[in-house]
Amino acid sequence: MLVVFRERGATLKFVHCADVHLDSPLRGLSAYDGAPVESLRGATRRGFENLVNLCIEEEADFLVIAGDLYDGEWLDFNTGLYFAKQMARLGQRGISAYVVRGNHDAESKITQRLSPPDNVHIFGWKKAETVTIERLKVALHGQSFAKRDTLENLAASYPTPRKGWFNIGVLHTALDGREGHSGYAPCALDHLRARGYDYWALGHVHKREVLCEDPWVVFPGNVQGRHVRESGAKGCTVVSVDDDQVITEHRAVDVLRWACVLVDASGAGTPEDVLDRVRDAIRREREEADGRFLAARIRIEGRCDAHDAVLRHPDLWKHQVRAAGVEAGQDDVWVEKVETATQPLRDLDQVRRRDDAIGELLRSVREVVEDPGAIGALVEEIDKLLSKLPHDVREAMALSDLRDPEQARMLIDDAEQLLLARIDAWGAAP
Repeated sequence: MLVVFRERGATLKFVHCADVHLDSPLRGLSAYDGAPVESLRGATRRGFENLVNLCIEEEADFLVIAGDLYDGEWLDFNTGLYFAKQMARLGQRGISAYVVRGNHDAESKITQRLSPPDNVHIFGWKKAETVTIERLKVALHGQSFAKRDTLENLAASYPTPRKGWFNIGVLHTALDGREGHSGYAPCALDHLRARGYDYWALGHVHKREVLCEDPWVVFPGNVQGRHVRESGAKGCTVVSVDDDQVITEHRAVDVLRWACVLVDASGAGTPEDVLDRVRDAIRREREEADGRFLAARIRIEGRCDAHDAVLRHPDLWKHQVRAAGVEAGQDDVWVEKVETATQPLRDLDQVRRRDDAIGELLRSVREVVEDPGAIGALVEEIDKLLSKLPHDVREAMALSDLRDPEQARMLIDDAEQLLLARIDAWGAAP
């Protein structure tokens, strides 16, 4: 076994990651046309392998995993064996890993039945504890979740820092609340800062966020995006300490990049003009993905003459957009979804004022949009439908957003546009 020793005063280096969600099942992918199911399902493993490779290449002293290594009730012991194999690679280089269990780990049968490898320390759940690395003068403080719905402030009982040592707090938390994340293990940033640690390695929030630099308080984001709501570069934080100066650097280790691609169709005269802009936007996004496979949601906006022609045959249009995206991206792009939110150049308010059936129809639609009671009833009906779908399907397809009254209004606006375009196709509109 090769063991790397560092003298105090020389550079200390460790890698901080969180929310790996190994072998996340990604249910509901079959609902997507042409979804590269196997590539998506294998992405979390390949991203984690890249993480381990990075630890070895950087000659890291240790790895910190701030929760949600596994993914809830997903019961496949091959996942645990895969993790052990990756940790063995680190062990051969003298690199240890320090792990707190998060809310998903707490409900995982894998974490309850498999013993960790020798070079992996998992913090206990009964109380916060301190683990020391004598040769590096490093103290890590942490506590795992005992159950998924951990709503008490775990950080409040974290031990006092070791004087003269580099102190790291490892915590899976929603802090004071983050959009889209349950409020587990809540705490205040000021409380963390007052604890006296040199670095707080946080987990649970899937978007990278540096909350403070004195001391460093960091959410590294998740290692691999799993759906379009987890877009952008995903990876970990490399932390270097030299003469008490802390330097952090985000490193992308993802193998598949999710992106929301906004296409401005303003002024486009024909559908083909819009498709040209789709191709250009995909090419730009593909370049920014740094050679990774790109899973893109395309949203087309803007007032244009092409609006009516686009919406007359919405299913055909979506296939045309997908084809344009694949053409521009060659074999490296999958169009996950197409959202068309263009608007006509015509004045809709003027059409609504017309004294005919079309004007009356559009006024009726507007009355629904402006009636909170009607919107509330619509949201209730949507909620009933969504409750029948698996949670992962709702999250992956962002269907939970439809519970938002504002999203319901947007749906009605889209329906109004589609209705007018169809009427126009029938020759009934001016």
